[in-house]
Amino acid sequence: MIGGLFIYNHKGEVLISRVYRDDIGRNAVDAFRVNVIHARQQVRSPVTNIARTSFFHVKRSNIWLAAVTKQNVNAAMVFEFLYKMCDVMTAYFGKISEENVKNNFVLIYELLDEILDFGYPQNSETGALKTFITQQGIKSQSKEEQSQITSQVTGQIGWRREGIKYRRNELFLDVLESVNLLMSPQGQVLSAHVSGRVVMKSYLSGMPECKFGMNDKIVIDKQGKGGGSEDAGKSGKQSIAIDDCTFHQCVRLSKFDSERSISFIPPDGDYELMRYRTTKDIILPFRVIPLVREVGRTKLEVKVVIKSNFKSSLLAQKIEVRVPTPLNTSGVQLICMKGKAKYKASENAIVWKIKRMAGMKESQISAEIELLPTNDKKKWARPPISMNFEVPFAPSGLKVRYLKVFEPKLNYSDHDVIKWVRYIGRSGIYETRC
Repeated sequence: MIGGLFIYNHKGEVLISRVYRDDIGRNAVDAFRVNVIHARQQVRSPVTNIARTSFFHVKRSNIWLAAVTKQNVNAAMVFEFLYKMCDVMTAYFGKISEENVKNNFVLIYELLDEILDFGYPQNSETGALKTFITQQGIKSQSKEEQSQITSQVTGQIGWRREGIKYRRNELFLDVLESVNLLMSPQGQVLSAHVSGRVVMKSYLSGMPECKFGMNDKIVIDKQGKGGGSEDAGKSGKQSIAIDDCTFHQCVRLSKFDSERSISFIPPDGDYELMRYRTTKDIILPFRVIPLVREVGRTKLEVKVVIKSNFKSSLLAQKIEVRVPTPLNTSGVQLICMKGKAKYKASENAIVWKIKRMAGMKESQISAEIELLPTNDKKKWARPPISMNFEVPFAPSGLKVRYLKVFEPKLNYSDHDVIKWVRYIGRSGIYETRC
């Protein structure tokens, strides 16, 4: 019935190959790879006919099982066999994956010898097969299981090797935030949220224990009237409410739940310690005030004012404001107080760039847009004005309250570690409707 059975990985490489009849050649392997796995368009049909040869295939995660024949066979019976083959492999070695197929290729060939004879299915019941083939399959463990077993049995840390030494112990911490905003023309905030990351670089000797604390609302509430609450108040904003957060595997989650402190043994070099998201009490670095006035059907007057809403001692950089223009724009005359502005016809937008801008300042641009007359009765949709920038603070209000390093085995303390903390806030999708 079946001329051959092939098992491929997602790249089209053959992992298992068994030919039962002489009418199936080795070129059948390449035909399925080229026409199905590497096909430009997704092949939806589970049955493919190539050069008078029928290929019946099923897919499990990133593994393809293909039965090949040149005979006029019962398609339902072939698929029943393929599904049964998947069940048998799952019963022997768990999940069908490339790693498991490679680890158990001898077992799979033994199973095929028992299940198929000259292309005809013989016995595919798992209980009966286990009486003949008693070999246990090798099951691959997930990364979480492997790391748990490693730490429990050997006491080793999977993400850090022992014996690391540096002449100078340094720790770099970057708070990187992306602020997203949608504002109405009247200045009402329609939606706003901040997505943040805490990225670290650690060059520390030995196996140090690090503790990291921030002005999370729950931490401040727990401390009550303690000194930590006063310290947080000095920074201007007492606390922030973090909506959700995820951590690197090195963080001890039990301590975070009980003490709200982030305790961890850091990996060596660069890594992302945590990600978080907040939607309340966001500091919006810039306010965009648009004014669009139609002068007849062939002219538009646009004025855009930007105001910086942060301390005057801070400087924003890489500021770019994109003001959309109608599709029938024929010419633009620009006047800007600061920076450089240019009309880009290919992008249907006025691009205004400012290198630097201090806090509590404002600047404006005025434009006269000439329009070509059109027969289109539809009004211009007025896409929102978008803005890009970079500021040296965290728009969520997050502050690093402390960063401590403990290494009892080596002769250095927290005071011997040089620490660097930096805040960078960038625009995500920062738009104002006009």
